[in-house]
Amino acid sequence: MGFLAVGINHQTAPVGLREQIAFSPEQLIPALQDALQLETVSEIAILSTCNRTELYCFGDVKPERLYLWLSDFHQINSHTLAQYAYAHTEEAAIQHIMRVACGLDSLVLGEPQILGQMKSAYAVAREAGATGTHLSRLFQGTFTTAKQVRTHTAIGENPVSVAYAAVTLSRQIFADLSDNTALLIGAGETIELVARHLKEQGIGNVIVANRTLERALKLAESVNGHAILLSDIPEELHKADIVIASTASQLPILGKGAVERALKKRRHAPIFMVDIAVPRDIEPEVGDLADVYLYTVDDLREVVEDNLRSRQEAAQAAEEIIAAGCDAFLKRIRAMDVVDILKSYREQAEIIRDHEINKALRLIQSGRPADQVLTQLARGLTNKLIHTPCVQLRKAGSEGDTASIALARDFFDLQIADTLEPTPIKPAPLQSRQATVWAVDPTPLSDVRPPKVKNH
Repeated sequence: MGFLAVGINHQTAPVGLREQIAFSPEQLIPALQDALQLETVSEIAILSTCNRTELYCFGDVKPERLYLWLSDFHQINSHTLAQYAYAHTEEAAIQHIMRVACGLDSLVLGEPQILGQMKSAYAVAREAGATGTHLSRLFQGTFTTAKQVRTHTAIGENPVSVAYAAVTLSRQIFADLSDNTALLIGAGETIELVARHLKEQGIGNVIVANRTLERALKLAESVNGHAILLSDIPEELHKADIVIASTASQLPILGKGAVERALKKRRHAPIFMVDIAVPRDIEPEVGDLADVYLYTVDDLREVVEDNLRSRQEAAQAAEEIIAAGCDAFLKRIRAMDVVDILKSYREQAEIIRDHEINKALRLIQSGRPADQVLTQLARGLTNKLIHTPCVQLRKAGSEGDTASIALARDFFDLQIADTLEPTPIKPAPLQSRQATVWAVDPTPLSDVRPPKVKNH
């Protein structure tokens, strides 16, 4: 049983394949419940975004089995999927999930949206009954680590997209965007990102100008704004505090004269302008006007590059936090692995204790002296508690299992002299003949009388 993370992302698979195996919100719960039918899957969660689809599992499942399930669910060729997929197991899986949550594996380094998407994936998995103790602990540990990365590094502070950089610069000029109006010229992908960022920053009003009114209306509705045609810009320009342009026009859309007229209507209140288009949508001469702050795409790219370098430096610090978070999580998991063993051991000891106490109580009730009963209780309890460890240690000794013997010494905190080494015996000192006599008979030689000789 262990952790496993498999999937594809923007680095490994083309967008066509990512689209094929992406899960819609409506598919997630049925997919999770279907995946739980696999015998080797105990717990599972699915993260599906525009840039990645990943399965996070706990069980005995092999990556190939998940590739097959994923391809069957989406009706695609499993061999094609396997060519672009990746798999991480155990510690590598834990570290990968944490890196994803912190934005270190994202298309835009350090982007904050992925953490919210992962929290949503966990919530859906819980709702589907697809998570248990192990994945729940992993997600909680991941969210804690991601919070530490956001708190202690600048990984997400500096904008690294042109669209976000444009909105961030506008905040430097207008402190509270809720009082301001933004005119967005164009309705392509970049302007859509700008509109989304402005909405997140609390922009007061949005005007979307586009060559076709239908597309402008669609974008304007998404940000509670209103739409106009490009030809209507001169009449609406004076309302805009912020102008951001990004079209595919080959000629400038906004000239110096139109901006001068708008400034007069605004009584020379400043306008912040960003021209992201190439070729440019705003005439360069507009930047000469005193009340206009005009930035081009090159200006923003310098900001983005500086910020990207800053994020890369922060990413190094984030990797250290993730490594520490992974290590701390593994230690908690390993500690939890022995809980069931400790619980069983305690229950076994309590059964033995209760049995011996009941036996002692019966002896006391039969009239046996209390001191004898207590002695017998202590002896019986001791013998039964140490019986199994003694049997196992004798077995380890007979099999030469020195590792288990050493482990037992540590477990029981025993300080035992090593009896396997012979105790050196010092030889006795040589004694002189006289010394031997003294030792036997301490009488001085002068006091020794010769024996009497009888006369015959």
